[in-house]
Amino acid sequence: MKNNRKKGFISVVLIGLMVFTSCKVTSQEPASKDIVISKDLKWADKMALTLMKRHPEAYMIDDSKTPKWDYVHALVLHSIEELYKKNPDPRYKAYIRRYVDTLVQNDGSIKTYEFDKYNIDLVVPGRLLFDIYATSKEEKYLTALQLIRKQLAEQPRTKSGGFWHKQIYPNQMWLDGLYMGEPFYAQYTVTFENGKSLDDIAKQFEQIQLHATDPKTGLLYHGWDESKAMPWANKETGNSPNFWSRALGWYTMALVDVLDYFPKEHPKQKELVKYLNNVSASLAKYQDKSGLWYQVTDKGGKEGNYLEASGSSMFAYAFAKGANKGYLPAKYKKLANKAFDGLTTQLITKVDADGGITLTQACQVAGLGGNPYRDGSYEYYVNERKKDNDPKATGPFILAALELNR
Repeated sequence: MKNNRKKGFISVVLIGLMVFTSCKVTSQEPASKDIVISKDLKWADKMALTLMKRHPEAYMIDDSKTPKWDYVHALVLHSIEELYKKNPDPRYKAYIRRYVDTLVQNDGSIKTYEFDKYNIDLVVPGRLLFDIYATSKEEKYLTALQLIRKQLAEQPRTKSGGFWHKQIYPNQMWLDGLYMGEPFYAQYTVTFENGKSLDDIAKQFEQIQLHATDPKTGLLYHGWDESKAMPWANKETGNSPNFWSRALGWYTMALVDVLDYFPKEHPKQKELVKYLNNVSASLAKYQDKSGLWYQVTDKGGKEGNYLEASGSSMFAYAFAKGANKGYLPAKYKKLANKAFDGLTTQLITKVDADGGITLTQACQVAGLGGNPYRDGSYEYYVNERKKDNDPKATGPFILAALELNR
């Protein structure tokens, strides 16, 4: 009899533990299988929920197998953070928080973040920490913010004061780097430093504008090598040979996002608005009748070129936000809507059975130099591989949808 009671007691305890463990795991697991993507949702929600369903954990974005501190995850999660402000679905906030908490440790160190590589791409995920720290007040998030700010304080620079793109790319500024570094830098200096570094932020744009702008088209080249030592660099100007739409997209997004932190009375604010107007006017000339832009921006009719999703999404966002904020004339809102129409009619051609959407024709990756060597030629850009729902396209797509209320 005693043995039976003992067995019964043990069984109850074991069942209780199983229930507790089951509840505990369930509360931590994403409810991706429960996501319903209704056809009546706005485009921003459709895309965000599609990505969350396909990638139950945010670190899985871009088909990553293990968590990493990375700019592509940051871009998509920043767009979902902006979406949460308009549609406070708790799933959005939880998705971002799980990513951050997987990587930011209790002492404020960041898994996979390699400080001494001075890779400016790894600054942009820091943008996700501001709201989390503001609401939680947990010291680890502040420590992580300070660590990333320290990288910018020590980032190698060109002689003229521009941030190197990475330690392995000496003397080089890329348009990509303006987005990777400056919005975080601006938010940090306004939040914690009373805006003391806004002049330095403006200087980054001044340098790339001065050196990388083509006087004929008004477009900016992908990269500039101050030393003119790289084989891809023009021996007179130091510029790379072509205009890549995504690089220009990073640049325009950097301008509209940084301007959020520049007071109107700041002496550099008008200068940045002027840069935005100049590059936007140049880009508008190359917008295709479809509303989209080509991979190599100024060579629309050339063999191999194609209408590309990431650059087009970035321009749609920058034009829409620029017009909404009063930096750009109202006509740019129309151009942004035309671009968004092109994205949704030309590049989202099918809806999956579960309601998920796929944005096609996105260049997966492109750069300059490195190994294997990337020469910045026309042939190089048009032959780089493409990827459906690449995060460099889906993040800006969400941001554009939000600015256009679509």
